[in-house]
Amino acid sequence: YQLPDQQFANLYWFRYDWFNDQKTKDDFKAKYGYDLGVPINWSAYEDIAEFFTGRDMSYMGGPTAVFGNMDYGKKDPSLGWRYTDAWMSMAGMGDKGEPNGLPVDEWGVRVDENSRPVGSCVARGGATNDAAAVYAVTKAIDWLQKYSPPSAAGMVFGEAGPVPAQGEIAQQMFWYTAFTADMVKPGLPVMNEDGTPKWRMAPSPHGAYWSEGTKVGYQDVGAWTLMKSTPVDRAQAAWLYAQFVTSKTVDMKKSDVGLTFTRQSTIDSQHFTDRAPKLGGLIEFYRSPARVAWSPTGTNIPDYPKMAQLWWQNIGDAMSGEKTPQEALDALCAEQEKVLARLEKAGVQGDIGPKLNEEQDPQVWLDAPGAPVAKLENEKPAGETIAYDELIKSWQK
Repeated sequence: YQLPDQQFANLYWFRYDWFNDQKTKDDFKAKYGYDLGVPINWSAYEDIAEFFTGRDMSYMGGPTAVFGNMDYGKKDPSLGWRYTDAWMSMAGMGDKGEPNGLPVDEWGVRVDENSRPVGSCVARGGATNDAAAVYAVTKAIDWLQKYSPPSAAGMVFGEAGPVPAQGEIAQQMFWYTAFTADMVKPGLPVMNEDGTPKWRMAPSPHGAYWSEGTKVGYQDVGAWTLMKSTPVDRAQAAWLYAQFVTSKTVDMKKSDVGLTFTRQSTIDSQHFTDRAPKLGGLIEFYRSPARVAWSPTGTNIPDYPKMAQLWWQNIGDAMSGEKTPQEALDALCAEQEKVLARLEKAGVQGDIGPKLNEEQDPQVWLDAPGAPVAKLENEKPAGETIAYDELIKSWQK
């Protein structure tokens, strides 16, 4: 049995007060030729990051120099989540499909018509080391180095999460809603005196390789999981307790404190209608049709623990400059295929386990439709933005 008990999504976070200030808007438009707003694509995110980095926001009561991006880059398990948890698909790596790309998912792993994993490198039809993946990692490193606090490169997930609340960050593309509770405490530089936040959250922008129908974001879903091997008396006790902690009244209280919802009834409650103005768009997001597009890791990944650890180790090599993004991703896809090959040889997953394709000239796969893809001539199309208030209206429709 499984019973969901928490979830959070990764979204875009930004300083709504700065973005709505007339002088700031005028200065941005004068420099870039389009309106400052929630970025729809990575080009606009990059322009906004450049615009705010080093900018004196003291005319709005802010610091004399702010940063246009926040992220983390330390070689640590949490660096892996940052990429497997949909950064690559946000860039446009992988195929279209809901809840995950098919046949190539957001880890770059291809499956055959029987859902058996067949490869991760381009030579076997995977996309973990294709041009979209290289672009995804390259952009993250560039923005971390150019537009983020110098300390960010040495931070892990938990250390980086609270930094925007300190009031020096203009926007963050990859921000987890699990940090909302820490962001709405009275007295923070990002809170108004009336208890409303100076910031908002919105869908993250997508990269140059992205097209409609490709995965846009990740939702982390935790559940009470009772294994078949659990002794019956213990399973019954655990099942009773799991039902208690996910019951309506307990979920309401738990969600009120931690803001990681389990029940639709909690999201739809009058209590959260009343709290919504103080939560920066969280309730609007969870009530919107957009939220179904944020999904967990899919079934292309046959051994999550073994494969997930390969990501932070290899991406860490790119972050530190030890390897280029291409070299790091070539190593990553080869190591993912070693895991798939071991599972295939062991045969423990039977007729749903991996069955690796023979390697071919990568061009064969690049010429075929869908993922993997070849390098685009222009990886920075024109920036596009949308006014936050228009975005919220579109969700409500």
